[in-house]
Amino acid sequence: MSEPRIALVAEGPTDAIIIEAALVALLAKPFVLTVLQPEATLPAMGSGWGGVLKWCDAFALRGAAALSTDPLFAHFDLLIVHMDADVTGFRYADLGAAIAARATERAWPELPCACPCPPASPCADAARACLLAWAGVASAGPGAVLCVPSMAVESWIVAARGRALPNPVAGLECDRDLSTRLAQLPKGLRLKKSVRDYRPIAADVTRA
Repeated sequence: MSEPRIALVAEGPTDAIIIEAALVALLAKPFVLTVLQPEATLPAMGSGWGGVLKWCDAFALRGAAALSTDPLFAHFDLLIVHMDADVTGFRYADLGAAIAARATERAWPELPCACPCPPASPCADAARACLLAWAGVASAGPGAVLCVPSMAVESWIVAARGRALPNPVAGLECDRDLSTRLAQLPKGLRLKKSVRDYRPIAADVTRA
């Protein structure tokens, strides 16, 4: 049997590292991961949640009924679309006037949106609703997964490393400033949002 082929749309390369580390544990067998976004050959898309939004909007133009039914993904076994739940605290205008106008034109869900946290589920659900609306589909469909860490994928890192970081595990899913605080830790514990810093901790996430 051939190795599963997985396509990933993510906010950035550091998120892709952590998601891949989780997949290593979940699948427990070799797989081939292809990162569709961010894509170096499509610099206009950018990265971050804005890059994911633009990727979804471009997807919507193709008119597929669900994420997994687009013929372009026929040779993949799984499509993962990632975005952190902290997007619920941002504004379309943060990405520029053109995106704000597009949001009005397409009647996208309002941002920021009022969602209580804890529990983590309301904001995560609101972020998933945004992804589906941007992509112009009612559901992800079979063979597609919406990956929405709350409030950010860094919560997976802190939970995985436990006491290695001076942050309480309780409330991690509702911490909107976690990545900033990790970058401000003392030397030796500090974690900057860079491939260089994230690559070595992937094994911790897999083990956890």
